Amino acid sequence: MAAATPADGLRLDAGPVTAIIHASVNGFYAHVSGSPDTPQHRVDGGFATVGQSSSAIRSGFVPGYLKIELATQQRGWDVGAHFGFYPGINSVAGQPNLVGVPQAFNVGGLDVRQVYLTLSRPGFGEIKVGRDIGLFGQDAGGNDFSQLGMGTPPANPAPTNSTLGRIGVGYIYADFMPQITYSTPNLGGLKASVGVFQPLVTVGQQEVNGTPGFQGRVAYGITTGRFSATLWSSGIIQHHDATLRSGGRSYTGRGIDAGAKLGYDGFALTGYYYTGTALGIAGLFNAPLGSNLRSRDSHGFYVQPTYRVGRVLLGASYGGSWLDRAEGEPVSATVHSNTSWYGGARYSLTDWVTLSGEYVETRSTAQNGNRAVSDAVIAGAILAF
Repeated sequence: MAAATPADGLRLDAGPVTAIIHASVNGFYAHVSGSPDTPQHRVDGGFATVGQSSSAIRSGFVPGYLKIELATQQRGWDVGAHFGFYPGINSVAGQPNLVGVPQAFNVGGLDVRQVYLTLSRPGFGEIKVGRDIGLFGQDAGGNDFSQLGMGTPPANPAPTNSTLGRIGVGYIYADFMPQITYSTPNLGGLKASVGVFQPLVTVGQQEVNGTPGFQGRVAYGITTGRFSATLWSSGIIQHHDATLRSGGRSYTGRGIDAGAKLGYDGFALTGYYYTGTALGIAGLFNAPLGSNLRSRDSHGFYVQPTYRVGRVLLGASYGGSWLDRAEGEPVSATVHSNTSWYGGARYSLTDWVTLSGEYVETRSTAQNGNRAVSDAVIAGAILAF
C-alpha cells in the first residue's frame, strides 16, 4: 500500500486487481446579500440573490466525494470499474441538489454521479460504458478555479449540496449522464472522444425521444520547458420529438465551444467561449424555447488568470451567460444574462488540507430590463486525496 497524495489517491493492490480510492470533504461559510425583493429586481431564472441577507454553512461547488476505481488486465485488455459517490453536508429534500431543508430531524443527501466501466488497450484507445460526465462543456468546468470552492451560491438561506461555480455564469453544465463513449489514444498530445448519450428531456416537458444525443470533444496539450498549453473544443446535438405540450413542434438543440489554457511557471490564463441554439443557459435543454415555442440562442464566456506562489494559489475571473429572446417572443422578466466577477485565494495548509477564501459579485438581467445584484463572501476548508 502506497501513501496517499492528492494526485494519486490511496492505492491498494490485491493480486491482479488494483484499487485506487479518492476522497474529499469540504465545508464553507457563506454570507450573501442582494438587491431588495421588489418587482424591478425580479429576474426569472436569474442567479443573483434578492431579499434579506443570509448566512449558511454549506457544501461547495463539488460536494464531498468517495471515488473508487478498480483496474486489472484480462486477455490483453485493461479493464476498469469506476464508482463516484458524492455526499454533501446539508439537509436536503428529494434529489440531493434541488431543495435545501435547514430544519431539525433531516439528513444529508447522497449523489451517485459515476458508475461506469472502461475497456482499453495500447494503440486502440478506450471505450466507456455507463454514467459519467458529458463531453460538451467538460473542460469549461474542469478548468474553473471556483470548482474547488463555491462560486455563485444559490439558495443560501436553504442551501443545497452543490453551488454553481460558473454554471450558467460562463458555461453550461456538462452534467453526468448515461453514455457509450470512445476515446482515441494520446496521439502526440492530441486526443479525441465521441459518444452516444441518453437523450435528455426538455425541462418541464414529457418527451419520448426516438434518437439519442451525440457529443464529441477534441483536445491538444503541449509542455515545453516552463511553458504549457492546452486547447480544446467540444460539441453537442440532440433532436427532441414533438409533444402536445410543445405545440406539436420538434426541435434540435446544438452547441459548440472552444477554450485554451496557457501556463508559464506559476502563471496560467484560461479563456472559454460557447454558443448554442435551443440549448438553454445553465443546464442542458433548460429554457431552450421561448414562450412562443421557438428556439432561443445562447452564448457565454469566461476569462480567468491564476498565479501560484509557494503554497498560495490566487485566482480571478469574469464571465457570463446570455439567453436571447426567441424570434417573435414577447418581452418578459425571463433572464437575459447572468454575469459575475470572482476573486479567490487558496492556501495549502498540508498535502491534504486547503484553506479557501472567495468573493463573488453576481448580476442578473431580465429581457424587460429588470436587474438584480448580489455579493457573497465565502471562507472554508477542503480535504482531498
